[in-house]
Amino acid sequence: MSSMRIPTFQDVLQAKRRIHPYLARTPLHRYPAIDALIGTEVSIKHENYQPVGAFKVRGGINLISQLEPEERSSGVIAASTGNHGQSVAYAARLFGVKARIVVPEKANAGKVAAMQGMGAEVIQFGANFDEARSHCETLAHEHGYRYIHSGNESLLIAGVATEGLEMLEDAPDLEVIFVPVGGGSGAAGVCIAAHAINPAIEVVGVQSEASAAAYETWKQRRLVTAPNVTFAEGLATGVAFELPQEIMRAGLHDFLLLSEAEIMQGMVWMIERAHTLPEGAGAAALAGAYRMREELRGKKVGVVCSGGNTSLEHLRMALEMGSNPL
Repeated sequence: MSSMRIPTFQDVLQAKRRIHPYLARTPLHRYPAIDALIGTEVSIKHENYQPVGAFKVRGGINLISQLEPEERSSGVIAASTGNHGQSVAYAARLFGVKARIVVPEKANAGKVAAMQGMGAEVIQFGANFDEARSHCETLAHEHGYRYIHSGNESLLIAGVATEGLEMLEDAPDLEVIFVPVGGGSGAAGVCIAAHAINPAIEVVGVQSEASAAAYETWKQRRLVTAPNVTFAEGLATGVAFELPQEIMRAGLHDFLLLSEAEIMQGMVWMIERAHTLPEGAGAAALAGAYRMREELRGKKVGVVCSGGNTSLEHLRMALEMGSNPL
């Protein structure tokens, strides 16, 4: 299968079957205090309950379970700020495959420790994700490792699309779904699953204005490089990825850019009103729904909490911000 082929809904259904033995379904919950905040019915998809604390593990299992024998023997390599790497490390351990993860030198220490704990070799390189990714691609080429790109992988997108499928199985009447965007695999997956079930569903992407490459690419309809300085690792990429962009161009109803303060406020609301711990990216979708709350009145809204792997430093920043609300 070409890694750049747009996945079909059939691919998503097959991914669901492959993933099922290894991952429990994550809950979709409603909270009166969140409904009151947004002014309508809001259902939160808790991908922060995954065993690695983030949605990407769905894609890792779907892809690594289907590696060719020679790919298994040479092992895999990926570049990550944390969650993609944890996903690859977790799935590689499940299937007995050697994993190498290249992370920026100042990567989230908790995420690095988690990857190492799952048996992955962690290689620290570069000031940011894009430098780590470039080094990762060099290593893959030099050593013949199977490179697992964080966005341009059909099997990854089909795997993470199962989050959207589960949301609509649990709440078939959702009308708008907010999804955080870094590279865009999660939003692309939700577009595929949601529109196969109900083409009228509006999927809204949410990104940080401090790392807006995916947003600018979507807006300008050409691959754009942009500054990449958001605190929220799951939203942090300075370059856009072709495959998710192609899917999002066709499938996203809207795309929002949020300030860092709005994302931190979203973290506080998730803790305070939904009693759940999100990372920055995991709170971005709720912050996006808050921004659009006037337009959402009377609609049934889904929000993807993509992950919960925040650092203590980011949690302190958010709580400090939240005590001085927007």
